[in-house]
Amino acid sequence: MTFHVLSHLFQRKLAWLIGPVTLACMVTLGSLQAQTPEIIDRKAIHVALPHGQDTIDFLIGDTSLADRKPVLLFCQGSLPIPLFAMLDGYGLYLIGGGLSNLDLDTVRQAYHPVVISMPYTPLVADQSHLNGAFCYVTDPAASRQFDPRYLASDTLDTYVDRALAVLDWLREQPWVDPDGWVVAGHSQGAKVATRVARSTPWITRLGLFSPNPYGRVDQFIREARLDAQLGRQSWETVDTLITEYVQLSRLSSDPAVRASDPGLKTLWSFSEPMIDDWLDLEIPIYIAYGTEDRSADLCDLVPLFFIREGKENLTLKRYIHREHNFFPVGPDGRPDQERPGWPEVMNAFVRWSRGK
Repeated sequence: MTFHVLSHLFQRKLAWLIGPVTLACMVTLGSLQAQTPEIIDRKAIHVALPHGQDTIDFLIGDTSLADRKPVLLFCQGSLPIPLFAMLDGYGLYLIGGGLSNLDLDTVRQAYHPVVISMPYTPLVADQSHLNGAFCYVTDPAASRQFDPRYLASDTLDTYVDRALAVLDWLREQPWVDPDGWVVAGHSQGAKVATRVARSTPWITRLGLFSPNPYGRVDQFIREARLDAQLGRQSWETVDTLITEYVQLSRLSSDPAVRASDPGLKTLWSFSEPMIDDWLDLEIPIYIAYGTEDRSADLCDLVPLFFIREGKENLTLKRYIHREHNFFPVGPDGRPDQERPGWPEVMNAFVRWSRGK
């Protein structure tokens, strides 16, 4: 039963990928301190930062560090998706990390945009080591065989720790303005961004895209209930599924069980509600989500909590008929992936962050 539910959760997670594939090329630049930066696609600078037993690869979405600007850290969503892939017949492609979601010409007028790699995931992965969802797998013949070190590290604390290490490094750079820093995150990355904002006084704005204010399992329970209400599945089937979700949560609450199951460790880590964290923050918070996104639909209730606490630091933006990645959804319920919505969404956020 546990395997059945974890498999179901895995299939759900595969739908949370960010953005379309974008062509990229790479040339070499000089060095910055101990790192060996590289310009990628004439859009970004790669920095490798040693960190414990891993290396944190991150991208600065600019090609010049001559202008002193604050940082906009974008925290990507879930799954071990490399920032770039070497695809047969095409070369190097940008496939993840968040930079493909940004109108870089607009964003870097005000910020140094930064995205961070997933733990124990190569910066560039050959196509032979990518499954159908562009996740990095250690065995090309096994589409779900992720690096065990990644699975063990796939927790909220790990991502926050890595982000803080990158921010500490950036604070020391002469081309970084220490004032006016912004952190944003999409989906699972919204939880990371929230904790980063709570962990450092340098962040002055927080952006949350397609977030779930509560946990993770609640989303799957709500989706299952809706399937029953719409006649997609029988109530008998959904009743069993919801019971399994609850039992899975109970299993993941046991530290001894979590210690032997990385999947349950990840589930427990990202199932903690975020609403109390948001209410504790005094900085301006911006939430954007699509009305067709089941994971984020409880964001409709968030303003009620802020009103009750007498707080006025929330800006909420609904995107009508948009899904988890802000593609428009047609009458048939299918997203139109020929009409990406991320540039519009992020540009609106950048204008808000600058008070415009």
